Amino acid sequence: MVIDHLGLVVKSIDKAIEHWTTIFGYEQMTEIIDNVRQKVKVVFMKKEGSTLIKLLEPIDKTSPVFSFAVKGGGLHHIAFRCENLTAEMTRLKENGLRVITVPEPGEAFNNNLIAFMIAKDGLNIELIDTIEKTSIINELTKFD
Repeated sequence: MVIDHLGLVVKSIDKAIEHWTTIFGYEQMTEIIDNVRQKVKVVFMKKEGSTLIKLLEPIDKTSPVFSFAVKGGGLHHIAFRCENLTAEMTRLKENGLRVITVPEPGEAFNNNLIAFMIAKDGLNIELIDTIEKTSIINELTKFD
């Protein structure tokens, strides 16, 4: 497994894009998409030689991250890319991680399957087995 991205919950995705661009030198990698399954707006930010950042803004009060955003947001999850999502989930369950979300199509990943698990220390983990991102602005940059 390798880290694919860090997921951060924000109050305003537009303000967060500006912040990450101005303060940290990141640039917007994808268009903002509505992830209706998770009830969030999502955008990926990139910076040469650095980990991708996924910004998540709750769409409404029914979003699972709404109360977290109201409290100021912050680190929501670390996403790991693996060779085989199902096999990796089995291995992680055998090592004490708990399933939060069974594999389902991830709208931010061209509907490739994603899953969420939680580690014993409370760390929220997203698992993916693709490098695809939806609505890439600049197709020339790939992160392997």
